[in-house]
Amino acid sequence: MSDYDVEAVDRLPFTTPEKSERYRTENYQGAVGLNWYTTDPILQTTMAYYLRPDELAVAEPHLTHIGELMGGPVARWAEETDRNPPRLERYDRWGHDISRVVMPPSFTESKRAVLDAQARLRADARKAGVSSSLMLFASNYLLDQADIGMGCALGTGGGMVQSLVSAYAPADVRDYVLGKFASGEWAGKTAQMLTERTGGSDLGALETTARRTGGRHGDAWLLNGFKWFASNCNGEAFVVLAKPEGAPDSSRGVANFLVLRTRRDGSRNGVRIRRLKDKLGTRSVASGEVEFVDAEAFLLSGEPSADAGPADGKGLGRMMELTNAARLGIAQFALGNARRALVESLCYTRTRDAFGGKLIYKPLMQRKLAEMIVDVEAAQAMVFDGTGAVNHRQPRQVRQRIAVPVTKLKVCRLGITMASDAIEIHGGNGYIESWPVARILRDAQVNTIWEGSDNILCLDVKRGIEKAAAHEALLQRLHDAVSVSDDDATTQLVARRIEDLDAAITAWTKLEGAVAEARLFPLAQFMGDVYAAALLCEQAAWERETGRGDRKALVARLFARRYLADAGPLRGIDADTDEAIERFDELAAGALTL
Repeated sequence: MSDYDVEAVDRLPFTTPEKSERYRTENYQGAVGLNWYTTDPILQTTMAYYLRPDELAVAEPHLTHIGELMGGPVARWAEETDRNPPRLERYDRWGHDISRVVMPPSFTESKRAVLDAQARLRADARKAGVSSSLMLFASNYLLDQADIGMGCALGTGGGMVQSLVSAYAPADVRDYVLGKFASGEWAGKTAQMLTERTGGSDLGALETTARRTGGRHGDAWLLNGFKWFASNCNGEAFVVLAKPEGAPDSSRGVANFLVLRTRRDGSRNGVRIRRLKDKLGTRSVASGEVEFVDAEAFLLSGEPSADAGPADGKGLGRMMELTNAARLGIAQFALGNARRALVESLCYTRTRDAFGGKLIYKPLMQRKLAEMIVDVEAAQAMVFDGTGAVNHRQPRQVRQRIAVPVTKLKVCRLGITMASDAIEIHGGNGYIESWPVARILRDAQVNTIWEGSDNILCLDVKRGIEKAAAHEALLQRLHDAVSVSDDDATTQLVARRIEDLDAAITAWTKLEGAVAEARLFPLAQFMGDVYAAALLCEQAAWERETGRGDRKALVARLFARRYLADAGPLRGIDADTDEAIERFDELAAGALTL
């Protein structure tokens, strides 16, 4: 071997085998290459918590396969797509506007693999006579750890389009569109187009107009306008908000329309993509500016309203009702970001040597990792509870009107802070794009914007309390959770905080104007903290009851102490013990199995 075959740094006088081992590249594989289901005891426990034995028997083989797929090829394809994102071909060789989005092969291969795996899961569940709903939810959670952009592309508006089309579209349009979905041809090819330059979240200020050209049901409308930010704009079917001519220029005049990229006769519709957005993250989903020029559209609405003109005055409200499901999906994106950040952090600290030992054995690092583990488990409890699925401890199905916006508010912020923590844990390496955690932070930031920022979510909580007394269902869910929990100190603390939350909501309703609105954020945060703590107590009781140990009780205790307990004048510094450190090995092993 010549001198040129050896790195120059390997000949430095202070180089030792121990030091060179610290930066051996193959030691730092991180999460990619792991099976993200079999290495995740939390998710495995969650599946056992919700599914009956016969359902779990169907789910486990598929989730094991999907965990390997997401942790391997899909994760690698996601990195490649991030470096080579979609591009727009605006014109053909003759200068005709074709507005064609060209997706990179890495995205196409990944999408095909994900859809195939989920189709097999769905088929086996159908054959076994069990629901695949929660299994697919878990599958999407695994996908979100690899690429929330892909999650967005596959989930954006699909359920919303089908719901509105089924309820309101003319019969021939309904049959055509639902047939495309049933065949799988339009899987991952839908979007909702709301946002305009005029208002962002202020949807009542939109400018897009709709003009009726005939037909009692509005099966001949023409849309003209401009959507400023539309994700998955390369889809085939879009739900678009517009104001029919003659409707009031307010939220009462907003109506929902179905727009197809290609008309049913095969001709091109008046849908133009001006440009793709140069985004901070989620580069794998094509987001763009979309212009409608006499685009054929179909009204997705009920009968016209006297005060809303051609619309029924319920278009925006109808969209917001369906948006709750989308918000839960965004919260799941953020949970995927948080989980990936945690796994990358655990993998890195188990490998990295500094100051005489592995980082994971340093008390300050264990404190940070313990907090990350607890926060991820609390967030997961909220997100999965948001599906309305029953569990073995609480068989009554409850869907809460304000639990989902509260969950999104708390979990989407967590996704950002967890990714930021992961970068700090990796040090300078974390700030480099060739390491995995920089992209997680870039991707996570969008979750606080998609389907409503924190302030918009707080206003939705306000509407839920004032117009539907929706807080009563949430409080009932919390009481149900602690009623089946163990009568330990943590459950007693949470039960007291439920009563405090009830009192806080009552006090808030007596506030006026600007003061009431300003205090919505701390109220929503309080709701989220108590909600998560109650769910963890409920899970801890089931874990003990089924002989699975008391690790979840530890998680519930650490969460409640951090977010609900009065730390006293010394802020807990004088505490006799620190369970997070004393039982850290158990905490970490229950978060990631290697």
